[in-house]
Amino acid sequence: MSNIRSAAVAGHFYPDDPEELRQRVCDYLAAAAPLPDVPLPDRSLPDRPPRAIIAPHAGYVYSGPVAASAYTSLLSARTRVRRVVLLGPSHRVALRGLGRSTAEAFRTPLGDVPLEESTLPALSDVRPNDRAHLAEHSIEVHLPFLQVVLERFTIVPLVVGDAGPEEVGEVIERLSGGPETVVVVSSDLSHYLDYESATRRDRETTLAIEARRTDLAPEQACGSAPINGLLHYARHMQLTVTTLDLRNSGDTAGPRHQVVGYGAYAIH
Repeated sequence: MSNIRSAAVAGHFYPDDPEELRQRVCDYLAAAAPLPDVPLPDRSLPDRPPRAIIAPHAGYVYSGPVAASAYTSLLSARTRVRRVVLLGPSHRVALRGLGRSTAEAFRTPLGDVPLEESTLPALSDVRPNDRAHLAEHSIEVHLPFLQVVLERFTIVPLVVGDAGPEEVGEVIERLSGGPETVVVVSSDLSHYLDYESATRRDRETTLAIEARRTDLAPEQACGSAPINGLLHYARHMQLTVTTLDLRNSGDTAGPRHQVVGYGAYAIH
């Protein structure tokens, strides 16, 4: 392959040493609890793997334990899932609609992940935008988790800019495929509130996500656009949302005067 998108945040958001990175991800997965003790309504998890997950994208020391709560739900589909549709918000480049990469593969310290391009040209709302992917971490930080959890797979990575729930939801529906495909939406929750305020806001956001509301705002989740699109798709397909984990950086590795919220959710 000659056209490879190199890792942009290895050594910063996650380890750049392959052995250390694999061990870190394995440790997070081993420690992940399917239903942590969070003050939310009682809920039960389906036995089957989800059609989609929502997971955070911060540095692993902060959000890795919560991301692992989402990725453990895919372990039973390790050999079945061969294709991952991965949507994350654009943090650095303003764009209209959704941007795809023209790379042949995305590289991490664990190796190269090939892209699937064949289904994308027919989607009018998805346009080539390599600049949006170049330094974007919201897609990249999920790849090592996927490389550890899944046996062999291709990705359809999409950076989401200014796009409404119906627009994003239609793209997800067109790309959703069958049991060989899982959709991953990348998002953190509240940003830089104190611990108590963040906890309240993230609980409210979580209840909105479980209710499949499609009006989340950026102050609730930086990936509100792809989340709203996924929830539009979930409502249309009569899928349900289950909360797997809800914490913030004050629970994992940071101080509590300013925290970032993280949630993990499964869509069945």
